[in-house]
Amino acid sequence: MTKYRNALPQLAGGLFLTEGGMETTLIFHEGLDLPCFAAFDLMKDEAGRTVVRDYYRRYAAMAREKDLGFILETPTWRASADWGDRIGYDKTSLAKINRESVELLHEIRGEFETGTGKFVISGALGPRGDG
Repeated sequence: MTKYRNALPQLAGGLFLTEGGMETTLIFHEGLDLPCFAAFDLMKDEAGRTVVRDYYRRYAAMAREKDLGFILETPTWRASADWGDRIGYDKTSLAKINRESVELLHEIRGEFETGTGKFVISGALGPRGDG
């Protein structure tokens, strides 16, 4: 599962695409209501996971079409104890969502990665404050 942990392909050069601001896109372009600007909340059910999956697939398809690498950033910004508590998540449910977020990106990578266009999974939790 940790395909590139010890040899990050972006360090060798080349072009890599990354997504363009998930929360902003989902709220202001797709009209979704994300509590506390937290996209991780979508991972709580299949309908939300479909939104997240479709969001990444658009970028993954572009990367594959242009034979670019892609840095898949988990939808876990604000999936920390401080923000999770504000939205109603305990530590166990947050840990589950964080794991499932990585698993979803493994799915996307398996579906779209090419031999030359490497798809790297990156995860961030936080910020504690308002970023």
